Amino acid sequence: MMHLAVPRIEASQFDDLDPRKYILIKGARVNNLKNVDVAIPRNKLVVITGLSGSGKSSLAFDTLFAEGQRMYVESLSSYARQFLGRMEKPEVEYIKGISPAIAIEQKVNTRNPRSTVGTSTEIYDYLKLLYARIGHTYSPVSGNLVKKDSVTDVVNYMLGQEEGTRVMILAPLLVREGRSQQEEMTILLSKGYNRIVLNDEVVQIEDVLENPDNYSQAGNQIFILIDRAGIRHDDEDTQYRLSDSVQTAFFEGEGVCIVEVVNVEKRVFSDKFELDGITFEEPSVNLFSFNNPYGACKRCEGFGKVLGIDPDLVIPDKNLSVYEGAIAPWRTEKMNEWLSPLVRNAAKFDFPIHRPFKDLTAEQKELLWTGNKYFQGINDFIAEIETQTYKIQYRVMLSRFRGRTTCPDCRGSRLRKDASFVKIGGASITDLVLMPIQDVSTFFKKLEVSQHDREIARRVLTEIETRLDYMIRVGLGYLTLNRLTSTLSGGEFQRIKLATSLGSALVGSMYILDEPSIGLHPRDTQRLVGVLESLRDLGNTVIVVEHEEEVMHAADQIIDIGPEAGTGGGHVVFQGNQEDIAGLRDSGFDPDEEDVKSHTLDFLLGNDSIEVPKIRRKSLHHLEIKGARENNLKELDVKIPLNNLTVVTGVSGSGKSTLIRKILYPAMMRLKGEFSEEVGKFDELSGSTDRIEAIEMIDQNPIGKSSRSNPVTYIKAYDYIRQMMADLPLSKARGYKPSHFSFNVDGGRCEICQGEGQVKIEMQFMADIYLTCEGCNGKRFKQEIQEVRYQEKDVAEILDMTVDEAIEFFRESEPKLADKLMPLQEVGLGYVGLGQSSNTLSGGEAQRVKLASFLGKGSSNKGKTLFIFDEPTTGLHFHDIKKLLKAINALVEQGDSVIIIEHNMEVIKSADWIIDLGPEGGDKGGYLTFTGTPEEMTKLEDNYTATFLREKI
Repeated sequence: MMHLAVPRIEASQFDDLDPRKYILIKGARVNNLKNVDVAIPRNKLVVITGLSGSGKSSLAFDTLFAEGQRMYVESLSSYARQFLGRMEKPEVEYIKGISPAIAIEQKVNTRNPRSTVGTSTEIYDYLKLLYARIGHTYSPVSGNLVKKDSVTDVVNYMLGQEEGTRVMILAPLLVREGRSQQEEMTILLSKGYNRIVLNDEVVQIEDVLENPDNYSQAGNQIFILIDRAGIRHDDEDTQYRLSDSVQTAFFEGEGVCIVEVVNVEKRVFSDKFELDGITFEEPSVNLFSFNNPYGACKRCEGFGKVLGIDPDLVIPDKNLSVYEGAIAPWRTEKMNEWLSPLVRNAAKFDFPIHRPFKDLTAEQKELLWTGNKYFQGINDFIAEIETQTYKIQYRVMLSRFRGRTTCPDCRGSRLRKDASFVKIGGASITDLVLMPIQDVSTFFKKLEVSQHDREIARRVLTEIETRLDYMIRVGLGYLTLNRLTSTLSGGEFQRIKLATSLGSALVGSMYILDEPSIGLHPRDTQRLVGVLESLRDLGNTVIVVEHEEEVMHAADQIIDIGPEAGTGGGHVVFQGNQEDIAGLRDSGFDPDEEDVKSHTLDFLLGNDSIEVPKIRRKSLHHLEIKGARENNLKELDVKIPLNNLTVVTGVSGSGKSTLIRKILYPAMMRLKGEFSEEVGKFDELSGSTDRIEAIEMIDQNPIGKSSRSNPVTYIKAYDYIRQMMADLPLSKARGYKPSHFSFNVDGGRCEICQGEGQVKIEMQFMADIYLTCEGCNGKRFKQEIQEVRYQEKDVAEILDMTVDEAIEFFRESEPKLADKLMPLQEVGLGYVGLGQSSNTLSGGEAQRVKLASFLGKGSSNKGKTLFIFDEPTTGLHFHDIKKLLKAINALVEQGDSVIIIEHNMEVIKSADWIIDLGPEGGDKGGYLTFTGTPEEMTKLEDNYTATFLREKI
């Protein structure tokens, strides 16, 4: 039994343990797990840690979660199970005490262009319900409340008069199409009505019909007299009679009823939802749904974007004033006639034509578009040009200023325009979805509504406030509810799912999370820990696969899987709590002296660490970005040094990815004449751009879309293996070519599974299941191809080897192949199988495979490549970060430039140069708060990154 000198539960004690208090796993052998026995305490926060590839996910997801799912399926009816019967049991002797399992992984599962943060968290569903129930509609013309009168309202008005007051209930006489007034009155007689009010005088209908000349006057106002009565407060019969008469008046007047208090006043009531000559839609849930044709904005069809005039193309240089030609289409001699009235009359309405556009107020900027009585604005100009599009020069002009822009009707909220007329507390649902969640939460905390509305909305308001609070606690207060789910990082998406799970308040469940701290600044990690503790305190077992030290310190129990990665892992090398670790520290415990090494304990006990570099590299050249203003960036000017290691830091949502991924990367790609995605808004990219010949973005996207893609094909080492197998005598005798050893083309691959090794079983209404192919038993190749052997190994067995095993195996016989595989080992991927499918690699592993491919091929642009890494420490243990930094520094040593977007303090302290954005996320972020060396940064006060960096340096 592999263990350390620490207290832990042995398998022999399992029989005495209560499955109501422990989840008991016995004999787990999934992937690289070595017959693992472990007892996980229930209703605790448990962190499973260890090197990348040591077996953490195999234990948490492939064993615990898979068994939880399978047991759920077992509980279904036999009819449902006939579709699911082939769901395989994980390789484990038994698991007892398991709860319903909920896995919260990093994958952003949706690319749906209509899925937003609001819909994913269900906050938007509650907002729709809230606005449909207690929203009040206000006219955009007068700003007055729009309401319709009910029968009760009219009766209450009449009963509010003094006892004995005489009232008349009237309805306007409507003349239908094709009839005359006389015909309408004749019909009234047949209905039983006798009197009308004509010019404030009550007359008999018969008199009017007999002597029409006596009553014919221009502009006659005719009302049907429905009823007249004296007000009696305590008489039920009077109330019934008035109600009945009002209902009749609304029917005859098609929604209009007039009450005349005799000799006092005449008041018009309407049961139509209208005001200022506009008929409004009554608030309903569908009115606020952009996924429904009824509620979606008519202009953008619920997508929030339209092909229209791009303001940044119309006013490209924000440093220019109006007088200097900030408005691009008005610069020509002919179009200057639109600018002249503005320049000439600016003093009359106090407009600063010499002030740079960026310094104008929001109202002044808006005025340029809308115009006033002194000049016509840009909107009028565009409208005028659009009427001239039969002329080619005007079509060309319009095309120069078009782009995908926020829909002007719905302001990007996707809702029909009149949905914004409905307000609660002075804010429409459109206003709320465009605010950062932090501000929305503040709005609801301060919201004051009437007692009646509070009663109706109490439950909904509680749900909204709770969910908003959880979103802030998981560090996502900077997002807007309107933000597309597909634009979120894996860490953000995972935390959204975590907040949603908290909002649903399940108890007695088992939550399994995959590195929820990804993408979080250390400032926010403490909040995340609080959220995980809330989930536990509700009565759930929370199991977290994590490398973050802060989360480990908060855990009720740590389970360390190891000691190494891949085949060298799969054992429980430590299980204990903080007291156990403190006890080991006090006793001078040294993991190196034990029979099994724990890299986690090494770092937690301070026996191993990542050294602070002795010197910081100086740079002679740099890139400079000016006027960056995409998303929340505030007109940023920043210099990025070349030929060294630059780390971009800042709290989540401060603008790091926007600056590097949306501005620098696509702008450099276009500069080099290569295709790139849309470039974010900025003024200028200058500096030593000629010193960069290639730009490589190394992010966490999968290394191949095909499930047949794997690490050796990506680093081009598989070509060598196929040629080696084709050169063997048996291959030559049978006429096998290198293509026979490929699982991508027909020939040698198994035709049943098409070289996949697995067969997909479609599960209709549930996730598809993959089973080992019965034709090749998962080997991917035909039987005759497997007969070709190199040193007693066939091609399938070679692909089953780990990188470490393969380097050892080929070191003497095929040194060139061993050299090609070395970069994978250098970046800490020695445990990965040569033929492991790329879609089983984590984001961090995929990123390191890409890094290995650059280290391996010795770029032809050596010394002239700009490498951009987006959080390369994702999924990495301290021990692996050490290896990663060594590999990245190797790139810098050969003269390349490296930019890393990162929150990990070990990487930040190893930087030559830090660029820090902040100070907060969202609207309060986007400022440049610091540039310089780590040592200089530690001197800063009131800087989140500096606070945590001081602890490391």
